[in-house]
Amino acid sequence: MKMPDDEIRAIVAEALAEQHRLQQESIDTILKAVASVLASFGIENDDRKELRADFQHLRRWRKSVEQAQSYTFKALITVIVTGLAGAVWFGVKAVLGK
Repeated sequence: MKMPDDEIRAIVAEALAEQHRLQQESIDTILKAVASVLASFGIENDDRKELRADFQHLRRWRKSVEQAQSYTFKALITVIVTGLAGAVWFGVKAVLGK
């Protein structure tokens, strides 16, 4: 017994529509859960732009602190190496001067 093509298409379309509906319900549920969690932290739906700006500011601050730490580390290494080179130089000068 062979099913007509129109009937097969209708069944497939119905199955796809049901799957789409279920996915949309899942997405809606997830979005509601995320909004609920954010609201529990005091972040309302209207605060998204401000929240994004806050995170961008925090990222810039973190990067500047990391850069300052890198420069501080490099400066510290430079001071230590310069001190050791000076100590060696004075040691060589003292040995050659005697």
